[in-house]
Amino acid sequence: MAAAEVHDAAAALAAFHESRAGVRGLVESGVTTVPPIFLTPTAPPPPQQESPAAAFAIPTVDLSLPRPDTVALIRAAARSCGFFHATNHGVPAGVVASAVSAARAFHEQPRAARSAFYSLESGGGAVAYSTLPNAQRAGAPLLPGRGARARPGRLPAAWRDALREYHRALAGFGKEMVGLLSEALGVGAERLEEAMRVEGWLMACHYYPPCPEPARVVGSLEHTDPSLFTVLAQDGIGGLQVRRDGDGDGDGAEWVDVAPVPGALLVNIGDVLKVVSNDELKSVEHRVVIKSTQDARVSIALFFNPANRDKSDLLGPLPGLVTPEKPALYRSFTLPEFISSRREYGHSRSSIERFKVNSSQ
Repeated sequence: MAAAEVHDAAAALAAFHESRAGVRGLVESGVTTVPPIFLTPTAPPPPQQESPAAAFAIPTVDLSLPRPDTVALIRAAARSCGFFHATNHGVPAGVVASAVSAARAFHEQPRAARSAFYSLESGGGAVAYSTLPNAQRAGAPLLPGRGARARPGRLPAAWRDALREYHRALAGFGKEMVGLLSEALGVGAERLEEAMRVEGWLMACHYYPPCPEPARVVGSLEHTDPSLFTVLAQDGIGGLQVRRDGDGDGDGAEWVDVAPVPGALLVNIGDVLKVVSNDELKSVEHRVVIKSTQDARVSIALFFNPANRDKSDLLGPLPGLVTPEKPALYRSFTLPEFISSRREYGHSRSSIERFKVNSSQ
């Protein structure tokens, strides 16, 4: 990209942020073509062009089954595709629906009302409402075709209360999931919790507005999650895809649609748990493509991570998973060190290779 084009892209990005309207503001303005700062040079295929892998289904785990059966299903799913739908999870359907509706309502309120919350600062406990670049393209930012992610901090009570109630309900589900995943690793139900005190400490509410040219943008670039595991609630629009059967460079990979399952919560393994499990469990790349020119997609991701995140708290493969036959594949590191590496690598690149034993990076 020429210097002039980079300058133009930077100016366009500055103007976009200055409007404080987010991607939703573009829809409201009646645009019929996608602005250049949102275009990707290698857009995913149009949604209607399904790959041969489209018949593959993400596993579903019924949490009402006898516990040994549930653990076995989670183990199989976490070792194979890294994703599974959890049904009969105990979180009231009304709580989930109210949270998704609240996230939608926040983004669809009048521009003047929501712009008061627009901020590029992502730290702290306050709401962070913005559209941040998820990659650099030849020196210029590439924006996702999604609206803001928001934390339920300073949000008005009309939306805050529903999101907080959802967060409280997910705390119990997350605790149960920690025990199930720990058992799936064969180290006992309490081991993960004892090692790192797991909690859901970041909730992202994503809004993907309808797009006039869905084949020319990405909702979010391919990435793995910087978490132990992530729990996703979503509406019925769809658009999430996971990478299947490819090598580390992506050769031969196929992107598989993750069709929403009514009433289910979607769980996926993150990079931290991949490390802690000494590569027993898979953290799989996923992305979001825009499915509709008419309807917005709303999802809520709650990221579960160690509460032990001081500079003195070390993460690494659990001792019970390290043997002479399978030595530790990763060195120990702190969560701040890991988060810093993710920021350096950017949204679309996993940084865990940096922590591999004998890594040259």
